[in-house]
Amino acid sequence: MKSKPIAIALGAVLLGGALVYSLLPRKDAGDGKGAKPVPVKVAQAVSADMPVTLSVIGRAEAYESVTLKARVDAQVLAVPFVEGQRVKKGEVLVRLDPATFAAQLRQAEAAQARDQAQLAKARLDVQRYQELRTKGFISEEKLNEVKANADALAATVQAGGAAAELARLQHSFTTVTAPFAGVVGAKQVHPGALVKNNDTVLAVVNRVRPLHITFTVPEKYLPRLKESLAGAGLQAEITVPGSNAPAMQGPVRFVDNAVDASTGTIQLKAVLENEQEALTPGQFVNVSLVLQTLAGAVVVPAEAIQQGQEGSFIYVVQADKSVQPKAVTVAASQGRRVAVSGGVAAGDTVVTDGQLRLTPGTKIEAAAEATTPAPAAAPTAAKG
Repeated sequence: MKSKPIAIALGAVLLGGALVYSLLPRKDAGDGKGAKPVPVKVAQAVSADMPVTLSVIGRAEAYESVTLKARVDAQVLAVPFVEGQRVKKGEVLVRLDPATFAAQLRQAEAAQARDQAQLAKARLDVQRYQELRTKGFISEEKLNEVKANADALAATVQAGGAAAELARLQHSFTTVTAPFAGVVGAKQVHPGALVKNNDTVLAVVNRVRPLHITFTVPEKYLPRLKESLAGAGLQAEITVPGSNAPAMQGPVRFVDNAVDASTGTIQLKAVLENEQEALTPGQFVNVSLVLQTLAGAVVVPAEAIQQGQEGSFIYVVQADKSVQPKAVTVAASQGRRVAVSGGVAAGDTVVTDGQLRLTPGTKIEAAAEATTPAPAAAPTAAKG
């Protein structure tokens, strides 16, 4: 019976010893001494100029857009354009039946000729009556009456000329032409249709070379934008979502005169030459603006940035092949490159892969050394 309490006490002693042993510091933990180095990938922080960019979504808009409507009531005679074709300025798009307006023009011209003949006779009468008045054959009152008649006929001739010009204009309105070079849309009318003055849409013409790229940015960036526009100007880089085509460049030419109070944004427009007509009005695009350039910034691969409870940090490799976390602040990013400030300097070696197995002081083994991406080329200035 005595052996049972002794066995229980011996078991408790052994369990306590194992617990104490597990809590003792071990040589292969904490400082990394005696532990197997952790394989990681590293890269070197470099000094480079880093642009601070702002990326937003924009939309392409026609540089000019006109909805053509009839300026007279008439019947459509012909619609000679091909839908979607490029048209030149002055090219005929729609012809209306001119017969009625041609008749009205002839009538107005005939009335004008009649009035001119009557005026010519009245002026001769004035000359004759002036001679008679000089000889005392007629009264002054009769001469004034003849002069008044000639003046009235002169006014009638002017009114007839205006009526003839109006008829001439209405006759010209039966030929609808393109107001500028561009692309015409779908046909809205066909031969035989009746159109009403300033009501019936005939076609829509868009000028697509150049194009406007319209986008909005948060109002907090407005001071930087104005500073850039007042200096060397502001270039927008335009790309098509999901496309591998090279980026296009266009200068920002317009900043709206008010911030939208409902969204806290302000509208801007860039001008894109669009010589190859790569973009179409209404198309969504990605717009990137370089707000400023950080000269001589410390640049590391984006993979090196880690997030902790106190913010961003990077594992920096020490001379003894151990690592130490260094707090950093991300100043700008571009693709796989990140500009940082804080505990990392140009020339430092930073860990880019394998951070999950690291703690302060852990020894590492560089399995493969990555290269920090080279700085991107400066944007090329566009025409405009």
